[in-house]
Amino acid sequence: MDNIYDALRESHEVQRRLCRQLTRIRTYDARAQEIFRELRIELAAHAAAEERFLYAQILLDDMGLKSSRHALSEHHEIDECVEDLAKARGKPEEWLQGVKKLSHEVHHHLKEEERKFFQVSGKILSERRKQVLAKKYRRDLERMRLVVAP
Repeated sequence: MDNIYDALRESHEVQRRLCRQLTRIRTYDARAQEIFRELRIELAAHAAAEERFLYAQILLDDMGLKSSRHALSEHHEIDECVEDLAKARGKPEEWLQGVKKLSHEVHHHLKEEERKFFQVSGKILSERRKQVLAKKYRRDLERMRLVVAP
């Protein structure tokens, strides 16, 4: 049976793949816009579901307070990068810089989360709770993908 970390890693891989695709296009065109749209939806849906079904649980425990707050702040930084990139439409130089920055922030966050936050939260949550949270996260992720899509 999978757990919350297995579920989260699936979305992390989607995010990594979309970031790689976006950085390799190098030009602002229709395909870049479509990849950006997919990435924006995945990031927003993932963050919402993750914050509800993992971060909120860990914030309740003193041992997880610092790491949860840090992870939440990184979600906010990623949101700001997405907003900046959306504003760079039609500005090739700003677009390229924005893509690089967003990709860097996403990769940094995912790496740190998988290597640090998962370990801290893994000590807080029981195995059964991890399985229950995986189901809730997956349902909410699918729902949020529809909610945040324009």
